[in-house]
Amino acid sequence: MKFLLGLLMLMPLCYLSNFWLIQFMFFVFSFLFLMNISVSSLWVNLSYNLGLDLMSFSLVLLSFWICSLMILASEKLYKLQNYSELFLVNMLVLMVALYLTFSSMNLFIFYLFFEISLIPTLILIIGWGYQPERIEAGIYLLFYTLLVSLPMMVFIFWYYEKYCSLDYFYMKNNLNLFAYLCTNMVFFVKMPMFFVHLWLPKAHVEAPVSGSMILAGIMLKLGGYGLMRLMGLYLSVGMKINYIFIVISLVGGFLISLICLRQTDIKSLIAYSSVAHMGLVLAGIMTLSSWGFWGSLVMMLAHGLCSSGLFCLANMVYERTLSRSLYINKGMLNIMPSLSFWWFMFSAANMAAPPSLNLLGEILLINSLVSFSSYLILFLSLISFFSAAYTLFLYSFSQHGSYYSSIYSIYSGSVREYLLLFLHWLPLNVLVLKGDYFMFFI
Repeated sequence: MKFLLGLLMLMPLCYLSNFWLIQFMFFVFSFLFLMNISVSSLWVNLSYNLGLDLMSFSLVLLSFWICSLMILASEKLYKLQNYSELFLVNMLVLMVALYLTFSSMNLFIFYLFFEISLIPTLILIIGWGYQPERIEAGIYLLFYTLLVSLPMMVFIFWYYEKYCSLDYFYMKNNLNLFAYLCTNMVFFVKMPMFFVHLWLPKAHVEAPVSGSMILAGIMLKLGGYGLMRLMGLYLSVGMKINYIFIVISLVGGFLISLICLRQTDIKSLIAYSSVAHMGLVLAGIMTLSSWGFWGSLVMMLAHGLCSSGLFCLANMVYERTLSRSLYINKGMLNIMPSLSFWWFMFSAANMAAPPSLNLLGEILLINSLVSFSSYLILFLSLISFFSAAYTLFLYSFSQHGSYYSSIYSIYSGSVREYLLLFLHWLPLNVLVLKGDYFMFFI
């Protein structure tokens, strides 16, 4: 509760003081929050309706971290005075919504803030996006989610009338297929699952760098978090039909990997790769095994940091050449060799090379899926191979070759940009040393 009050007290500071002070306060909150670490599936920091277990804790910490880095990445807003105070207020509202979503122990409160977090994200995309198509992208984002969230709201009211409680602690019933679809479709869209993923590339491509970071870093994790919380209600139904969603996710992940190989827009490529990675997470959750849940949690954290870092890199290139096309952003190794090092580090993490957290997540997920069905090894191997293929395609196309002839002036990276990349990379590669902590969950 104290962190919520702290966030609310920052609101007036957005209009009274410096842009960077708010960013620094977010960092301070991240480290203060880290001191409250919960290393088990037991709930800590309990108040009337809020509490944190290991999954909630790690995702709230990721939210604090990504939000502080979003402000660090948005210096251009501050320099151009493009409504930077409104941007900070929007960020604070989003952070409060995410904190309450992840730390709520009541299904209705979770649902309420799950939907509220959509509004600041929409404002980010429509308010600070680049092209006129951002309106269309915002509408896609809004209506994909709203269409499937109505059945979930009806389900929540029905469940409360029938069982008289919405606390996770008491939700242990075996429900039917209709309730399963009503509840989980909203999470499938949010993940996003293949077939209902079209809003994601659109939203990413039109969003500003901060919008892409929050979408890839946090918003996709809401779907995984909701599924992991509520799968206990559907053990008997899940055993019968979860394999359908596992197959959709893995075949979809393979097809999306092929789509990535044909992209010319850097942001679009990174956005599609998110769909492939989250497909693995969804398949892992659907196995209903401990390994699947551990792997999904690790993969969500790894993907949040890695994908966010790649979007920062794409934005750094965009701010210099004013284009996201791979045909124009070629030969960057000649112009900005030190940035190429970061492209390499994040590309290596994206293809799950050691020692990144992505590797730990993939090992756990592959174990859970192969033990679910040995036939899945075919699509897992294809996804792993093509994941490396499109990441190498992104790296080699953007860094090698002769650079575009009409680039006549370019400025090198600033300390702020390298700090931003380092703060994405450090937890991504250091957290793997404490990978055993994630096994305390469940």
